[in-house]
Amino acid sequence: MSVMPRGSTVRRDAGLYGYERALRRVGLDPIAGVDEAGRGPCAGPLVAAAVILPDGKRGQIPELADSKLLTAKARERCYDEIRKRALAWSVVSIEATECDRLGMHVANVEALRRALFRLDVRPSYVLTDGFGVDGLGVPGLAIWKGDRVAACIAAASVIAKVTRDRVMEHWDQVYPQYGFGIHKGYCTPEHQAALDEYGPCPQHRRRFENVRRSLRPDMGQNVTSPTGVESR
Repeated sequence: MSVMPRGSTVRRDAGLYGYERALRRVGLDPIAGVDEAGRGPCAGPLVAAAVILPDGKRGQIPELADSKLLTAKARERCYDEIRKRALAWSVVSIEATECDRLGMHVANVEALRRALFRLDVRPSYVLTDGFGVDGLGVPGLAIWKGDRVAACIAAASVIAKVTRDRVMEHWDQVYPQYGFGIHKGYCTPEHQAALDEYGPCPQHRRRFENVRRSLRPDMGQNVTSPTGVESR
């Protein structure tokens, strides 16, 4: 489904919780939001999360917004509140080697599916950020910039972003020469300079052209992520 169900409308000034309210008015509940973090970086995992927020005041998360608009400290506060208040949430990680094997778009869709299927509560409707995801088993709606206009997508973006940032801080301890703790694997000039000097580590995605240019034959194989899969 690519449009809102018949009988449901969302006003432009409805706020972050407008989509969920409109869907509940036509009997669709619970509603899951899914989003990812780490599609653009050339290093580290792709992380996707799914969140179902409860109706009413309990589901209204203080400070909640698109994770990219929040400071790191605000994201951490939201992360704790989401985990505490959500009816269900899950997060999955697809490692760099699997991203290389699948390609980023396929890996992204697969991550969103896995996150949704790991929810303990089966949703009646799914909201996704940007593009539709087939094979979810329930109807859904893709929303342009959904993490800025739908609370459950914003919550998923926070869970995914905080999880991935923590993973990259771990890899910063293992491979301090790349500065993962600062740029989180994105292609900054500093990151590229380290790639050019040291070559890629096992956390770099070989499908990225800038990584391939820096390949050296003496680099080792990938190692296991510290996160795996977490859900509630």
